[in-house]
Amino acid sequence: MSTETPELIRARPVPRPSVWLSAAIVAVLAVLLVVSLVTNQNYRWDVVGKYLFDSRILSGVGWTLLLTVGAMALGIIMAVTMAIMRMGTNPILRGVSWAYIWFFRGTPIYTQLVFWGLIGTLYPKIGIGDWSISTQDIYNAAFAAILGLGLNEGAYLAETVRGGLQSVDKGQWEAANALGMKRSTTLRRIVIPQAMRVIVPPTGNETISMLKTTSLVLAVPFALELTFVSNALGNKEFLPIPLLLVAAIWYLAITSILMVGQSRIEAYYGKGFDGEKPAKAAHGMSRRQQSILASGTVKDDPNLEVTP
Repeated sequence: MSTETPELIRARPVPRPSVWLSAAIVAVLAVLLVVSLVTNQNYRWDVVGKYLFDSRILSGVGWTLLLTVGAMALGIIMAVTMAIMRMGTNPILRGVSWAYIWFFRGTPIYTQLVFWGLIGTLYPKIGIGDWSISTQDIYNAAFAAILGLGLNEGAYLAETVRGGLQSVDKGQWEAANALGMKRSTTLRRIVIPQAMRVIVPPTGNETISMLKTTSLVLAVPFALELTFVSNALGNKEFLPIPLLLVAAIWYLAITSILMVGQSRIEAYYGKGFDGEKPAKAAHGMSRRQQSILASGTVKDDPNLEVTP
């Protein structure tokens, strides 16, 4: 038997010149873009700074956020309702849900907003019997904008919610039924919490998209949101580009905040599915429990109670 010590193999990484070349090209282009933004006087960064926190711009930001929150709240309510109706056994409710999704997904959002803006023309008065009230007294442009955006969003989110509910194993339903739980209780306490892992990511994307879709409410017409205000100020000052940059900066800032919130919510509902780190999974355990878990002998100790 040979007693010679085998020669150690020194592994060398495979050279990847294309990766470094592409990185260098991207870096050069990024530097050129930044230099162009800073040195090009036509951007008028002084005007951008002047109007960035202007009261009219801030008011537009506030209305944009209000429209986004209101439309998404209505959209989520409609989505959950329609998804449950479509998954039910009642053929009438399933038909109503299908018709709602078919109509609002099949027509352009701009056309829908124009329609909701003209409701006062179609129905000048709303009443029952001898009692009636003018539609204009209870129906304004902001309400029409939220209604139009929310109903359209509900049709798209309904399919997302339905897909999330169907991703939960049917055994969960069967176990809940065996325990005598009502269908509504099963949905609220067992199915929906598990489906949130699938529902949250596309819902977050839809929220960010809704933030920018609010620029279409001019069709209602609603003239107080951010895009309209910035365009109006740009046309008034004959400086459209600086005011568009102001709107873009605000949209980017709000979108960044929403993305952070979305990642936090995804992490919360993804617990137990994404492979937690040992240190995080062992949080709340005693030292003896952590040592046994780390050694891989947890199954050999039937008296050990591990609380994740």
